[in-house]
Amino acid sequence: HVQLVESGGGSVQAGGSLRLSCSVSGVGIINHCVTWFRDVPGRERDGVAYIETDGDIRYRRAVEGRFTISKDNDRNTFYLQMNNLKPEDTAMYYCAVRKGFCHLGSHEIYGKWGQGTQVTVS
Repeated sequence: HVQLVESGGGSVQAGGSLRLSCSVSGVGIINHCVTWFRDVPGRERDGVAYIETDGDIRYRRAVEGRFTISKDNDRNTFYLQMNNLKPEDTAMYYCAVRKGFCHLGSHEIYGKWGQGTQVTVS
């Protein structure tokens, strides 16, 4: 049984920081693509950042230079460090994993998701 559990969301003022965590059980992230997505009302689910199994990292342009994705294979957990947060970063953030390549623009190819954690920036 695969389970992803996010934590670390909250409310911050613009310019603040948050660190999201995604704890994974049931599969090893060492051989899975790991990705963060976010839901903004009125928009499609947007990919934020991913790490491929070969270590390749990609970010959504809007967060480059402010967000950092990382993972700890031993803890089977991956993270999203979010700095210099802006009101437009307000969203429900989801973590997802898949066996295969990552894709920021194709949330539908991901089969395993966390429950989401709310980030609110004012």
